[in-house]
Amino acid sequence: MTTLAIIGAGRGLGAAVARRFGAEGFSVALISRSQGKLDALAEELGAAGVHARGFAADVRDPASIAAALEAATETLGPIEVLQYSPLPQKDFMRPVLETTPADLKGPVEFSIYGPVAAVHQVLPGMRFLGENRGTILFVNGGSAVKPGRGVTGTSVAFAGQAAYAQLLHEVLGEEGIHVSQLIIGGRIIEGDPEKGPDVLADVLWDLHTARDTFRRQISAD
Repeated sequence: MTTLAIIGAGRGLGAAVARRFGAEGFSVALISRSQGKLDALAEELGAAGVHARGFAADVRDPASIAAALEAATETLGPIEVLQYSPLPQKDFMRPVLETTPADLKGPVEFSIYGPVAAVHQVLPGMRFLGENRGTILFVNGGSAVKPGRGVTGTSVAFAGQAAYAQLLHEVLGEEGIHVSQLIIGGRIIEGDPEKGPDVLADVLWDLHTARDTFRRQISAD
């Protein structure tokens, strides 16, 4: 049995993706800052038949991310799919002329240092699984491709993450490891036919299984 690791797991998209992949036989490692919330979510998923465990980590601390992913591998099995989808903090979203160098530190740690640490931690295991198994999924808001003057931190940091994801897609594709980015414009809306969590979970499953698309954008708003 292999594992899906969701960095930024919560009750919305994270839970939907956990259910979708869990239905296909994946164990699920839930990663976010609050162990209590993770344990509660894992219990709910367990009641729905999904084998899930929570591992607390701070995405702005690379060592914390690496330790959580290592613990997940030891507890649940090798990580075949990594999803990086934490929600950015509200204070990352300042108007451009009010954004100082200090204001960019958090977004860069969150959106660049975090995923780089996560990828380095899971790559050896994905290579061990062999070709056409490992997948890395990045989930971003619309500012990753269209910067917004009022959300400078995420616009700058998401653009950096998008560039990193594109480079990974090119290089790791040569090894049979697939990298995709899902861009979601605007808010995720429960029950929405385009941006509902369950609908987006299906999109992420398709990106993992089809393995022929780098970027998929849902809504431009």
